[in-house]
Amino acid sequence: MGRLGTKTLTELGLSPVASLGSGKLDTRVTGLSVDSRKVAEGHLFAALPGTQAHGADFVPAALKAGAAAILTDRLGAQRAAEAIAAYQPAVVLAEDPRQALAYTAALWFERQPEVVAAVTGTNGKTSVATFTRQIWTLLGLEAVNIGTTGVEGAFETGSGHTTPEPITLHNILHDAWEHGVTHAAMEASSHGLAQRRLDGVRLAAAAFTNFTQDHLDYHATFEEYFAAKAGLFARVLPEDGVAVINIDDPRGPEIEGYAAERNIDVLRVGRSEAADLRLIAQRFDATGMDVRFDFAGTPYQTRLNLIGGFQAENIMLSAGLAMACGAEPDRIFECLHDLKGVRGRMQHAATRDNGAAVFVDYAHTPDAVATAIKALRPHVMGRIIAVIGAGGDRDRTKRPLMGAAAAEHADVVIVTDDNPRSEDPAAIRAEILVACASALEVGDRAEAILRGVDALQAGDALLICGKGHETGQVVGDDVFPFDDVEQASLAVAALDGAI
Repeated sequence: MGRLGTKTLTELGLSPVASLGSGKLDTRVTGLSVDSRKVAEGHLFAALPGTQAHGADFVPAALKAGAAAILTDRLGAQRAAEAIAAYQPAVVLAEDPRQALAYTAALWFERQPEVVAAVTGTNGKTSVATFTRQIWTLLGLEAVNIGTTGVEGAFETGSGHTTPEPITLHNILHDAWEHGVTHAAMEASSHGLAQRRLDGVRLAAAAFTNFTQDHLDYHATFEEYFAAKAGLFARVLPEDGVAVINIDDPRGPEIEGYAAERNIDVLRVGRSEAADLRLIAQRFDATGMDVRFDFAGTPYQTRLNLIGGFQAENIMLSAGLAMACGAEPDRIFECLHDLKGVRGRMQHAATRDNGAAVFVDYAHTPDAVATAIKALRPHVMGRIIAVIGAGGDRDRTKRPLMGAAAAEHADVVIVTDDNPRSEDPAAIRAEILVACASALEVGDRAEAILRGVDALQAGDALLICGKGHETGQVVGDDVFPFDDVEQASLAVAALDGAI
């Protein structure tokens, strides 16, 4: 951050409290930090309230490391009063310090790609962001997507979180701009929205995919979770932006209502007559699908070399985002047949000698598991075998629902471990098995995949749910190398005598 020079608190839109610390308006800041271990001389340290602790507890360490200013709330200032009195930094109080940090980060880094779009929803965020980036790239634009799979496209780097905290996010956007990126599509998670991480990003458009149960380990209620998602349209998207909404989802009209209250233009997508961009027909085969769209009374037909009917719905949202950001519809539809599958999202991992295919998908909610299996069904003439698990230290209420979804829609179910984290893996599996008692229980994930592959007959398909693109398995405090695609490929090779 040193390469960006220094800025005064006034230039960052901040006013220190005269009665606390130095109170100097002209205090110069050399960088921003939310981690006291990364504070350097002259930094502004954001002491934010958290679920487990308050950042004010780390103010003494930040000041010792040379922080020149502290951004916090009143509780934080009270908790750090002794250190503030001793070091006399400039102190900025904010009713919502997370939002204040987001705007400060935007002013600090200044630059971002010319066009930025965001997508929220329970399922499909990564696919929509990635497909949007691919559309832009096929149109000859320098583009990236930011989210669960990192930063991909014309500029690549890791991101750590689906929606990075504001300092990291704006650093990424600034670096992308420096690398000539003009278009960025980013995922907006409920955590990121609730914590105001996107509030300083200048958005041209925002999309809503769907809303089902997830993250009730973080959000107190289902409605609180929805309110976090809705914040993208009720608060973050500027009034001159465009909202692209899946109108088929039961909560889609509510999202449209938030946009309407702020006079934001809406582009409705879906299968229903109410949609502006409609999916009107699909025909499936073993390697993909032919689809027919309608936009503004003009039909468009194309081939998608992708598995799963929901892929067409994700692509429709991506096309809507590209339109909302200024791309010509005819050019968008011309390039859809060149879209590639998203890593870990209904990804084809391997095919057995008998023609049975293996797919890996990130489905880790009840709705996602049901959707993935149902979407695979039209492509499969034989049985669908599903491998499922559930993460530890996460929403426990969804575990039996995931088991029920798999039992209802798959022909064979194997329950295994996902990322057990600090929980007993057997206890997690037991909660899933409550709703699918006939399932095979295989705790070791590699063995579960091997058994699933071994059970494949001609015409069958194996769907490995839960971890998608992930390359590690979290057990306790350790992360062990584990890649579902790699394991599936090894299992197929071993059983078919290739190794």
